[in-house]
Amino acid sequence: MPHATASWLVDHTALSFTQIADFCGLHILEVQAMADDLASAKYTGRDPVHSGELTHAEIERGQEDPNYALKMQKAPVDVSRTKGPRYTPVSKRQDKPDGIAWILRNHPEISDAQIGRLIGTTRNTINAIRDRSHWNIANIQPKDPVTLGLCSQRELDAAVAKAAKRVAATEPAAEEGEVEAVDVVAPRDDKQELIAELRREREESVKAAARAAQEAEAEAWLEAKRAAEEKGEAEPEQGA
Repeated sequence: MPHATASWLVDHTALSFTQIADFCGLHILEVQAMADDLASAKYTGRDPVHSGELTHAEIERGQEDPNYALKMQKAPVDVSRTKGPRYTPVSKRQDKPDGIAWILRNHPEISDAQIGRLIGTTRNTINAIRDRSHWNIANIQPKDPVTLGLCSQRELDAAVAKAAKRVAATEPAAEEGEVEAVDVVAPRDDKQELIAELRREREESVKAAARAAQEAEAEAWLEAKRAAEEKGEAEPEQGA
């Protein structure tokens, strides 16, 4: 919080504007605007001595020598939020429905809980957009939440990978077994195919021989019958 620290140093020390600007990483004109109460925003002073970034001895040394550059005694502690819903700047909150709609359309495998953590929204909002009962559904247009600045590409990729892993783990084991069984079936051996082909040819030749024998027998019977009929007609003529 460089502006808040600079504001405190302006109000509580006799350090030069240059020293304060160099220590806080600000432009000298910003520090001078704070001193003249012309800054665009009012900052609540932050005591760098209390936080351990400066000591009274370091400040006194700087006040005695205007050319002395203050040395930070301890780096400022980063403040991070570890609990509660994801914080989204006010300027981007109106883009949340568009980001939710994009995820629901392109990655339906992502759970509502994941969407809530990713974008910082509630289940009620997600369900309203899913069933199109949201009060502003007519104006909601699916847009990539990364492009909108609602989350990073790394966070989105991690959520997609986690959802895909969960879906794969919940697939029925029976279906996996069937797929494996199909893949395990080996193609028939060439020798077995040859044996089967020879067996079919032999069966067909046997059937053909049987048909030929039946046809020959039928033809012989017809010839015998025809000969008998001719002989019976010829005997009465001889007797006459």
